[in-house]
Amino acid sequence: MEKLEKALMEMVVSLLLIILAMVLFGVHERKTEEKPAKEPAARSAMKREEDREMRGVWVASVENLDYPAAPTASAQELRAQADAVLEGAARNGFNAVFLQVRPCSDAFYPSGIYPWSRYLTGQQGTAPDSEFDPLKYWVSEAHKRGLELHAWINPYRIARDADEWGSLAEGSPARQHPDWVVPYGEGYYFDPARPEVRQMVTDGVMEIVENYQVDGIHLDDYFYPGADFNDGASYAAYGADFPDIGDWRRNNVNLLVSGLDAAIHEADPDMEFGISPSGIWASNTMHPEGSATTSGFSSYFSLYADSRTWVREGWVDYIAPQLYWEMGHAKADFSALLGWWSGVVKEAEEKNVSLYVGLADYKTVEAGEDGNNPWYGGGEIQRQMAACGADDAVGGTIHFRYGLIANCPAVQQVLGEAYREGND
Repeated sequence: MEKLEKALMEMVVSLLLIILAMVLFGVHERKTEEKPAKEPAARSAMKREEDREMRGVWVASVENLDYPAAPTASAQELRAQADAVLEGAARNGFNAVFLQVRPCSDAFYPSGIYPWSRYLTGQQGTAPDSEFDPLKYWVSEAHKRGLELHAWINPYRIARDADEWGSLAEGSPARQHPDWVVPYGEGYYFDPARPEVRQMVTDGVMEIVENYQVDGIHLDDYFYPGADFNDGASYAAYGADFPDIGDWRRNNVNLLVSGLDAAIHEADPDMEFGISPSGIWASNTMHPEGSATTSGFSSYFSLYADSRTWVREGWVDYIAPQLYWEMGHAKADFSALLGWWSGVVKEAEEKNVSLYVGLADYKTVEAGEDGNNPWYGGGEIQRQMAACGADDAVGGTIHFRYGLIANCPAVQQVLGEAYREGND
């Protein structure tokens, strides 16, 4: 009898264990179904993988420089213009497009934080018709052509002048939080010192990272707009640990950059995050570790952007300094700046930060028919691309900007020759 009871007890225990395992497995299955993995976007073979270098082009939306050519709510027109730019980018040998999706604390996509951009539809807060999502379309169409699509944002700028300020949508964060805003010159900016501003910028970036299959997040060279920025109250509130207001401002920007690095790569370790700062970190006439230049303008002292530290700390995946001067320039020689940035990246080799050089193709257009101008006929761009190609620290170039390149046969010829040779 005791043996029978023992056998029955073992059977009951075994049955209970089986039931428990089934319940746990079922719960696991339900949880997995509730949180499906993010599906990768369908894309063609990516040109950058074949080219083995960055061949980028900036597409600016501010002031309707490149896209759209004029504000419009027409989804059909917005699609057609996007197609034309992407076809032109591919035809000229580019493999990555840097599309400005937040020129002035606004959005080229449906955002829960920022209003629709006035540069898109003509009125801030007004959406394109037919529920058209420009960023979604650009990503999809870029990938079909084998092009990367990087979302380019300006973190602090709100309005460029009084007219833009007066026409802000009621849903603008600047309208909702006027205490975050600092007027400067003719424009208006969010105060980089405020933790709420850093969080808002980060949340806006994460909206893009989590909802769009972009290949990267890109910031340009606009940080503090100038030394006489009226942030005395914020300095009194937040700057107790910094006797020097310049060091404090640079730290505020560093907090944003390092925070974006952490947030972006926690969500997507493969997302490329980079910044294109002003090309002169500091001249050695102002800082002993600066470049062999004499310009009084620098990202370190004028914009409070310590771009060298971003590389040294590994907070960016790439740095793309805007080297917008010709070789032999009296105050800012291209060759001196290229060598300086190459050295910065090599010294921080363990951080694995890529160096892409921003080039001023637009100056070829500005040179016009002036044969004495070093930028005439695309010769300077050709020389600079050759210098970048010969420097083993340089991983490619990014060209400013699409609309001017599309209408400049001289630059197109230089690009065609350079990129054909690069693929030989």
